[in-house]
Amino acid sequence: MTGTIQNRDSFLNKVASQLGRPRNSKAVEVPNWKFRPQEEVLKGATQDELLEVLTEQCKKIHTTIFTTDLKGLPATLNEVVANYGGGPIVTWKDDRFSKWGLDSIMKSDWQSQQIEVYEWDHTKGAENISKAEKANIGITISEITLAESGTVVLFSNENKGRTVSFLPASYIALIPKSTIVPRMTQAAKKMREIHQKTGHIASCINFITGPSNSADIELNLVVGVHGPVKASYIVINDL
Repeated sequence: MTGTIQNRDSFLNKVASQLGRPRNSKAVEVPNWKFRPQEEVLKGATQDELLEVLTEQCKKIHTTIFTTDLKGLPATLNEVVANYGGGPIVTWKDDRFSKWGLDSIMKSDWQSQQIEVYEWDHTKGAENISKAEKANIGITISEITLAESGTVVLFSNENKGRTVSFLPASYIALIPKSTIVPRMTQAAKKMREIHQKTGHIASCINFITGPSNSADIELNLVVGVHGPVKASYIVINDL
């Protein structure tokens, strides 16, 4: 559904009047900055170098990081799930799980181990949230990954619920190595490119940096305050 804008002119005219100046109807020109230091950080770094930066940052954000290829992904994921104590598990509904060869463990191995796996289903409404609340592990995929801060970027839609990443006790992000960029600067450019190419953008974009934490009280860091207590990143060499 395409939204409509109503009473825009009268609203803007009233704002300008209250400010005591005429309304500016000219388009705003984008500044051409002489210096752009935000683009110099990790400029020219290779994917291997970015992975090294991400690995070091994960030590600071209390996040365990694993690296593997598609062949070793099922075993690595199974290891992380076992370390977190098994299910219940909640995941997105995403074709990439199947393309990456994870059907064997998600639909066979884990069931034989009596590990409950729930795949997000938008037709079930609030049941999805209930399943996420009761889950021990949530598993999603990072669309863009910021090496500098150790941040995964999640694009939500009807098959990729937001609660999968923050209601379970533990969280696992699958990270294609090709998604790693230096920092927020490049992530913003990628999102703009996606919008220009597809004409749409995710209903919600979440930036997640390891497990939940807070230092609000006397600057004492507490991990696991309002979301997953533990987090792991699994980087998949897809290059």
